[in-house]
Order: sequence, then C-alpha cells, then structure tokens
Amino acid sequence: MSNQTDSREEDIDEMGPVFSKFLFQLSFATTATTIVSGAMAERCNFRAYCLFSLCNTIVYCVPAGWIWGSHGFLHKLGAIDIGGSGAVHLVGGSSAFVAAWMLGPRLGRYDHGREPLPMGSPTNALLGLFMLWWGWLAFSSGSVFGVSGHKWKFSARAAVTTINASFGGGVVGLIYSYIRKKGKFDILDLISAVLGSLVSVTGGCAIYRPWEAIVIGAIGGGLACFGIPFFDWLHIDDPVGATSVHGLSAFWGVLAIGLFADGETLLNLTNGRSGLFKGGDAYLLGVQALAAVSFSLWAGFITFLLLWIINKFIPIRMEAHEELLGADLVEHGIRRSGVGVSRALSALGSHPNFDIEAGSAIGTNPGHEMALEKFLKDKGSLRNGNLNHEPISHITNTSIAWAK
Repeated sequence: MSNQTDSREEDIDEMGPVFSKFLFQLSFATTATTIVSGAMAERCNFRAYCLFSLCNTIVYCVPAGWIWGSHGFLHKLGAIDIGGSGAVHLVGGSSAFVAAWMLGPRLGRYDHGREPLPMGSPTNALLGLFMLWWGWLAFSSGSVFGVSGHKWKFSARAAVTTINASFGGGVVGLIYSYIRKKGKFDILDLISAVLGSLVSVTGGCAIYRPWEAIVIGAIGGGLACFGIPFFDWLHIDDPVGATSVHGLSAFWGVLAIGLFADGETLLNLTNGRSGLFKGGDAYLLGVQALAAVSFSLWAGFITFLLLWIINKFIPIRMEAHEELLGADLVEHGIRRSGVGVSRALSALGSHPNFDIEAGSAIGTNPGHEMALEKFLKDKGSLRNGNLNHEPISHITNTSIAWAK
C-alpha cells in the first residue's frame, strides 16, 4: 500500500514537467512542419502534403533529441539552443528549401523575370505577423520552463531580447525596402525582416543583453530580406520566403550564440561557457557551427527522402490544370472572388475531374496569366470546349519533373 502511495506522489510530482514539455514539443514539431508548407504553396498536391506533414515529425524529433535530450550528442558537447533557432526554425527552413526545389517553380513564375508576385492580402499577412510576434513572446519566455527561483529573471530577459531583436530587424527591413523600392515601402520586406529577426534571437533569447539582441535581430532581418531575391535568382520558388526567414536567419541565430552568449551560472543555461565576444574561447562557436550544419544536413536529406518516397505513391505536384484553376477551388471547394480561376476556366474549358459550373472568380496571378496565354497560342483553339484530356504541362518551360 505504501509503495502505491509513493508511486502516485511521484507521478503527481512529474505531472507538471512532463505535460508542459509534451505540449511545448508538440507545438515545436507543428511549427517545424508548417514552415515547410509555405515553401510548397500553390502547386503542391494537398493529399501528398498531408502525408508528408505526418511523416515530417521525424525530421524534427531526431535533431530535437540531439540538442535537448540528455542522450543527444550535441547536448553532451555543450551546444545551446534555448528557444529553437536550430531545432525548430533551421530544421524547418532546410526542409522548405528541399521541398521548394523538388516541386519546381509555379507555372510561369520565372518566365519574365524574378519580381515578387503581388500579395493576395497585405492585411491578412500583417495580421499573421502580429499573431506570430506576440506568440513569440510566450515561446521565448516559456523556454526556461518556469518562473520559480531565478527562472523568472531569465524569462523576463527573453521577452525583452525578443522585442529588441524585432526592432532591429524591422528597422533593417524598412531601410532595405526604402532603397529597393526607391523611396517606397514594401510590406513584405518588413514582414520578412521582423520574422527573420525573431528567428535569429530565439536560440539565445535568455542569455543576450538587450543591445546585443538588436544587433543579432538586425543581421537576421537583413539575411531574410537579401535571401529572398537570392533564392529567386536560383529559381528556387519559395512563395513565403521560408527558406530565407527560417533557414538563413536561423543559421545565423545558432552561430550568434557562440559569439554573444553570457556565461551565466544561476540556471547553467550555457554549461559555464561564454561566447567568443564575451571572453570565451572558440569551442562554443565551433559546437554551434557543428549544430547548424547537422540540423541542415539532416533536415534536407530526410525531407528529400520522404518526398521522393511519397511521390512514388501520390504525385507531390498538382496537375497543371489544377494549379491554374487554383488549389482553393480544386482541393477545397472554396468559391469566392480572388481565388484566381476565371481566366483559367475560360481557357481550359471543361475537365473530367472538375465541375466548371463551380467557378466564378477573377484571376490575378501574372505567372498563370502568361502560362494561359502561351497555352492558347500553342493550342490555337479549343476542341468543342474541352482539352480532349491531353496533359497541359507543356504550357510553360517550367520543369515539373518531380511530379511525374
């Protein structure tokens, strides 16, 4: 009887830490997966993505064990990642890069230049930024797992560095946009810069000084802004810039710990080590570099393997006619203005897998418009209002070989 009582008391004592860590890790695993969804948007087969998101859990869980589990080799080496710059964002950003590369660009995306496509809703994009911004405070502050003892001090510090970093990134985004747009401001540059700054400060949020967070955030925001056109130059079509925001900025964020970390002893968050700029040696920076490379290689390779296997059963790329009609309508049956289907409907006519009567929207995607013009020019005229079930992937020179 006594043993049972002791066991129950032990379970109650462990209940809080176990449940809180489970919820935290569940949220982190979800985040690492949803990061990839943005890079696959507008041309990924929804069923294939659902299967990928289920399997993608392994992409996050293994490196999370490396850095946070007592058994992990990075943990034993003394690597630091308090809020997930590496285990969450770098893993997600690396997966996003591979997924975008395997899917290929959206139809007509780079046929006439690399300028960003017009935003569907700047208001919704800003709303999403604010939701992430405030949510980031909870994640960064909560990454010390408590407020007892000295924890509340580091939790408060994490909140301040998070806000300061976003200030640094936001300023860089405004300057970058002002120069790039010749005196005007692009809301996408500001969003990318602020998110990049938040990503970069997350890993060391509780061990930076406030002014250091501004510097780290400014560099992270700059990498996010410059990375987006760089990947477009490589013809890696990432609609939301996940590779830059969550990849490049996170890589910097993991390295920044090796430069700016305060060697505190109250919670032993740094295992007694300091960053290179704080009087420490190069060991911590070397370990952080190893962690960044390990996260990137693991996430990239496993993502490639998962998508390659899934593609054998469910094509990861949508059919060309489905992409032109729009995933909102084809995959989800959403019928509203702005879906982007009316031009596609008039050009494509009927299709055996699509109810043409369901569409009544106005299209605005320039890449799709060019693809449809090319299709109409090559085809000459439709035969009795249908495509005779012929494939239409020839309407653009964009390669979608991974979907075949």
